[in-house]
Amino acid sequence: MTILEHPSPLTGPAVYCDLPGPRSAEYLARQDRREPVPRGGPRRLPIAITEGSGSFVRDADGNVFIDFLAGAGVLSLGHNHPELVAAMTAQLSKLTHALDFASPVKDEFSEAQLAMLPEALRSRMKLHFCGPAGTNAVEAALKLCKTATGRGGVVSFQGRFHGSAHAALGLTGLAGQRRSVANPLPGAQYLPYSSCPAGHEPAACAADCPDQLEHSLHDADGGLPLPAAVVLELVQGEGGVVPARADFVHRVRELTRELGIPLIVDELQTGCGRTGTWFAFERYGIEPDVIVASKALSGIGSPVSLIIYDERLDNWAPRTHTGAYRGNQLAFAAGARAIEVVNRDSVLDNVVERGDQFEELLSPLASHPWVTDVRGAGLMWGIELADPRTGAPASELALAVQNHALRRGLIVELGGRGDSVVRLLPALNVTAEVVRTAAGILLAALDTATREAR
Repeated sequence: MTILEHPSPLTGPAVYCDLPGPRSAEYLARQDRREPVPRGGPRRLPIAITEGSGSFVRDADGNVFIDFLAGAGVLSLGHNHPELVAAMTAQLSKLTHALDFASPVKDEFSEAQLAMLPEALRSRMKLHFCGPAGTNAVEAALKLCKTATGRGGVVSFQGRFHGSAHAALGLTGLAGQRRSVANPLPGAQYLPYSSCPAGHEPAACAADCPDQLEHSLHDADGGLPLPAAVVLELVQGEGGVVPARADFVHRVRELTRELGIPLIVDELQTGCGRTGTWFAFERYGIEPDVIVASKALSGIGSPVSLIIYDERLDNWAPRTHTGAYRGNQLAFAAGARAIEVVNRDSVLDNVVERGDQFEELLSPLASHPWVTDVRGAGLMWGIELADPRTGAPASELALAVQNHALRRGLIVELGGRGDSVVRLLPALNVTAEVVRTAAGILLAALDTATREAR
C-alpha cells in the first residue's frame, strides 16, 4: 500500500524541555483564569498547541508530539490535510453559511454520504442536518423517534456517553457524567451492555444482557413501557473502547424490530471509517433505523452533524427541529473531498491493516500484571489497567502512563471506569512507521509507570 498520510513538516516526536514549557505555561495560566473547570485536555495534557500537520502537533515551546487523540476522533485524515484545506479555501470565497438552503456543495456532500451507506439502505434513508455538535444530532434523533412513535421513554445502556446537552446527557450510562445534573431525561432506562466483567463467562454475559432487555420490554409488570427508541453504541468510546458482542447486537436488533421500536445507532465516534467500515454497524451485519453521525464528517474538524434515518419515520412537521448552524458550507466542502480521499487512497483498508498492526504490537501486554484487557476495532483501541492485588481500576497508573507518554512525545486519552483505560484514536491515514513509534513509546511509558507504582 502506498503511504496515505500527507507529507508533514513535523517529523517528531521530539520533546526538548519539561512540560509544560515556559511559553505553554503562559498560555495555560491565562486559560486557567478565563475558562471554567469542565474544559478537558489541558488539565492532563499541559501543552499549548500552535501547529498541526498529519499525525503530529507542535507546542508553543517547539516540542513535537504524535497526536493519537486527533481532536477526539474528529481529524479523520489528520491535521490540515492539504486537499481538505484546499477544498475549504476554495469554498471560503463562494459561500460559507446557507441555513437549510440547497447549494451545490451541500448537494455534493449529501450524495457522498448516502453513497457510503450499504446499498440496501441508500434508497430509503433520509438526511437531517442538525446543530454543529454530535450531541445536537442525538437530540434530533430522540425527537424524530418520539414524534414517529408517539412514545416517550428511551432505552440506553450502561457505560455509554451520548453527549453533554441535557437530553443526550440523560441517555448517558456513565453515572459520574450525570451526577451534578438532576433528572436530565425523564423516562430514560439504562440496561446492561454486552461487556463481560472479570470472572464472568463471556457466553453467559452475552446471553444475559439481551435477556434483561427482552424481559423488561415483554413483562407487563416490569415497569418499562414500550419506549420510543433504543440507543446503542456499537463500540463504546468514553466507556473504555468496549466493542459490543455480535450476538448481543443481533438480538437487540431482532427484539426492536419485533416490537416496532426504532433502533438508533450512535456512530459519533465510530463513524466515517474509524472501525474499518464506514459505519460500525456494517461490521455487525445489521440495518439500524437511525444513524447519528458527526465528529469526522468533515475530516478536518469543521463542525457538522446529521442523522440518517429510515423514511418511514419521516412524519415530523416543518420547523420541528431547526438551527442556525446547519448550513456549514466549509464543512460540506471538506467532507465531500474527504470521502474522495478515503475511496481513492483505500483509507479503510489502511484502518484494518493498522488495526492488525496495533493488535500485534500490543500483544506483549497480554501477560502484563497491571493490564486486564487490550481491545479495539480498526483504529480505536483501549488498554484497561487494574491493580493486580485488588482488581480495582488503576486510575492513577493510567494517568501516569498518559503523563510519561506525553513526555516521550505521544498524546493519548483516558476513559472507561475511573479513567483507567488508555485510549488510542489516531488519524485513519496514519502510517505503519508512526504506529510503530507510538506503540514503542506507549509500552515504555507503561513500563516506567508500573515500576514507579511498585
